[in-house]
Amino acid sequence: MRVVIAEDDALLREGLVLLLGTEGIEVAAAADNAADFLAAVSAERPDAVVVDVRLPPSFTDEGLRAAVEARRLLPGLPVLVLSAYVEDSYATDLLSDGAGGVGYLLKERVGKVARFLDALHEVVGGGTVLDPEVVTQLMVRRHADDPIRTLTPRERDVLALMAEGRANAAIAAELVVSEPAVSKHIGNIFTKLGLPPNDIGHRRVLAVLAYLRA
Repeated sequence: MRVVIAEDDALLREGLVLLLGTEGIEVAAAADNAADFLAAVSAERPDAVVVDVRLPPSFTDEGLRAAVEARRLLPGLPVLVLSAYVEDSYATDLLSDGAGGVGYLLKERVGKVARFLDALHEVVGGGTVLDPEVVTQLMVRRHADDPIRTLTPRERDVLALMAEGRANAAIAAELVVSEPAVSKHIGNIFTKLGLPPNDIGHRRVLAVLAYLRA
């Protein structure tokens, strides 16, 4: 696997390079700004990118905008956002393009290296990995008429675990309920969010992201 990193913190950037190297993952380039990052993506055509949200010069959402542009340059490029902040300005575009292969983790909540590495492999495999806190913060920023607000507390619990990439069996074990009960909750979520069986795409991912489209 070859990756390109966009991270302005020199210590974290070099730490990621060393960490990935020890795991046999080649870092093709590591940039501290969006322009150099996009140039590296275009030149190196990596298997995945790891991007911080806030990059120079304004330290607002340059990283997210660069990630969206990188996916335009290389459609379907797996993107793992690793940031201290939840920004929704371009998160909608990044997460809801239907291509999969996207992750959004909060730095302070990645308690184990294995969690980060597992997330990277998950997005490279086309999966979606969202920190539950990212989901929560994005949810509370939506308007009151968002369909996500029609879910029951238990359905929200199920949805949060779906956002972590949990399978039905794992969700059932976490919530101490049966798998049929989980399947029923997921069916209710799909119905309330307007995701009928003939929807094109991965309905589990679409369910997590439906509120972003509202």
